[in-house]
Amino acid sequence: MLDKFRIAKQEEIEVLRKEFMEGRIPAMYEGTRPGFAEAIRAKGPGAVIAEFKPASPSKGVLREHANPLDFVEAYANNGAAAMSVLTEPQYFKGHPDYLFMCADRGLPLLRKDFIVDPLQVAMTASSPASAVLLIARMFGSSHELREMVQLAEAAGLEPVTEVFDEADLDSAREAGASIIQVNNRDLNTLTTTLDISRRLMDKQDGELWISASGVDSREQIEEMAGLGFDAVLIGTSLMLADDPGAMLARLTGVDA
Repeated sequence: MLDKFRIAKQEEIEVLRKEFMEGRIPAMYEGTRPGFAEAIRAKGPGAVIAEFKPASPSKGVLREHANPLDFVEAYANNGAAAMSVLTEPQYFKGHPDYLFMCADRGLPLLRKDFIVDPLQVAMTASSPASAVLLIARMFGSSHELREMVQLAEAAGLEPVTEVFDEADLDSAREAGASIIQVNNRDLNTLTTTLDISRRLMDKQDGELWISASGVDSREQIEEMAGLGFDAVLIGTSLMLADDPGAMLARLTGVDA
């Protein structure tokens, strides 16, 4: 599955390289970037990162004509600590412009995409994103991942390193990752199980930890918080909800 995503990014990367060779280097974003880890710790453990993703490879289109402005408003008003924004167009129907559209409500933004090239980090740094997702197993070695972690940090971004298993976690640690996101999805079957988070949390060692995929109830959030997760990332269930704001309020407990 990740190989398919990597192939899908090659055209974008080639365009970025051509623009770079022609001297069109993106300027660094000059606005405020709210602290991503800081916001999570302020609401954690069990803080909610609410996601905007119009589609997914496993479920197809989640919401027709989804407007990120509506979602950032609902998320900001109902207890989200941060917002994850899909910018990948082919499989998730995202767009980098969504980061700019969501920047005015004060939530730290995580750019969620398949980032494998330094120029993609440069493009992220030219946006209002506070954090950028790096998927550990999309890199050939922990050395390559370390270079991207350090590049993101040098650009003023907080790298969120995603892992699926113990080998990924070892690579993330060797790369110096300080924010670990555990993906509970099996990439071969596209099924999810929180057992991945339950198992890996035993290896927590001082990093900020996020459990992603498969969390859609207050009880599951409380369980993940009890295990030690600083945050959970919730996307699909919010995108499918009749009233995403009301659902988020139940998940965060602000309607209690």
